[in-house]
Amino acid sequence: VSTPLFPADYADTYVEVRDCRQNSGSHNFNRIRVLADPAALAPYRDRAGDFPAGAVVLKEEHAFEDSDCSGDVIRWTAMERLADPAANPDLLGWHWQDVAADRTVVSDDQPACYGCHTDCEGAEGYEGTCTDP
Repeated sequence: VSTPLFPADYADTYVEVRDCRQNSGSHNFNRIRVLADPAALAPYRDRAGDFPAGAVVLKEEHAFEDSDCSGDVIRWTAMERLADPAANPDLLGWHWQDVAADRTVVSDDQPACYGCHTDCEGAEGYEGTCTDP
């Protein structure tokens, strides 16, 4: 049984890098808000330099009706930078995780996650993140 890639008190140290917005069908049309842990913040925000091993990018998912993402999180999706990003090219250098509202890990390295992020480079994302700040 795996544990979430992010601490329960992540809100104390993670920084919002993408504000509340409607997401695509890949996340059930939930509203999303993206945060970065301290190690992921500069690479995500500045789009320069590599994400260090262990850096986490976290996507809070909120109900479709929650237009400002102020309500409860209904699930999270997280990506943690692998120590050797080239070890498994299919994973794009990340460990992927889907976590339920009760912090139960639903899946690790689900093909739907990295499969969707495969085309996210250049202006539409940085190192597989799929999001512009």
